[in-house]
Amino acid sequence: MTALLGRRPQGNFTVVVRAANGDPRVVRNAPLLHDNTPMPTRYWLVDPADVAAVSRLEAAGGVNLAEAEVNADELLAAHTAYATERDAQILAEHTGPRPSGGVAGTRRGVKCLHAHYASWLVGNDDPVGRWVAARLAS
Repeated sequence: MTALLGRRPQGNFTVVVRAANGDPRVVRNAPLLHDNTPMPTRYWLVDPADVAAVSRLEAAGGVNLAEAEVNADELLAAHTAYATERDAQILAEHTGPRPSGGVAGTRRGVKCLHAHYASWLVGNDDPVGRWVAARLAS
């Protein structure tokens, strides 16, 4: 994982989606790093080919385009579901800072196509992830 991330992981994670050859595509992060720093991004895209393809889409203005084209109510629901799932993994006795926001830590709108696509790949109903998948398939 260090090679895929370009650094040592700073928190616990689980590989939740693999490519056909068995290589990791998406990891699920713990909501808190080892030092208890909040980690808002629950699903992280790690497959180099996926990252490169989504990066090209972002570089071509994909964040603004996706935000303009997806249904705002569906996007808000995706943010809410993402935050609810992530936050449910924080122990009740935790008293420190907590992650905030939805997908990639944003409360509304689109911040990172990679995070939305990762969320969609794990099976979440993410309209931006679905939008990314459709663009990558064309």
